[in-house]
Amino acid sequence: MQVDIRHSPSFSVARCLLGPREAVRMESGSMMATSPDVQVEAKMQGGLLKSLKRGVLGGESVFMTTMTAPDAGGWVDVAANLPGDLITREVAPGRPLFIQAGSYLASEGGVEIETKWGGFKNLFGGEGGFLIRAEGQGKVLLSCYGALDSYRLAPGERLVLDSGHMVAFEEGVTSKLRRVAGTWTSVKSGEVLVFEFEGPGEVLSQSRNPNQLIEWLTERLPFTRS
Repeated sequence: MQVDIRHSPSFSVARCLLGPREAVRMESGSMMATSPDVQVEAKMQGGLLKSLKRGVLGGESVFMTTMTAPDAGGWVDVAANLPGDLITREVAPGRPLFIQAGSYLASEGGVEIETKWGGFKNLFGGEGGFLIRAEGQGKVLLSCYGALDSYRLAPGERLVLDSGHMVAFEEGVTSKLRRVAGTWTSVKSGEVLVFEFEGPGEVLSQSRNPNQLIEWLTERLPFTRS
């Protein structure tokens, strides 16, 4: 599968170019358009229990959509719910990718998607304690709210990142959660808890925080007020 990203970085759309009978898996509802004769199938990947774990614990769709090209090949356009950038990353045996809930968009047929417990250090970061683990062989398409940043950490190099801005990180990167120094400063800044990552490996972040968007809308929409 080849991926061509256009309208970047604000309103990105990814065109997945598929060979004969090649398939792409994606989050339910992310398809925008396809070439003719592409077969569409929605099913629970990995069975009922794994699918429910992805939906209930991981914050993703229970059903995943599989798009399969005809004998002549084809293409599928996918887009995320929130405005922002898209990026592709490769996973290989022994090199999985850990993805924050809501940032997984699509992947090649050889990539397995499973919800994994990220530890209590992730539970209080505003995104839940479960992460999406992409493993196997192939491309993974990630989405974000706003623009994407990539931090390539050397062994022992550290990065402090607000939990709501995290998108994904590679196997080998370790993380822990800590408070911003000073309780009163944390309350005023709105950044009570942050992740501290340590290399080696890549960490991907987004320039906007979806949780802050939800809070902003909740304060202003009439039907949310008592």
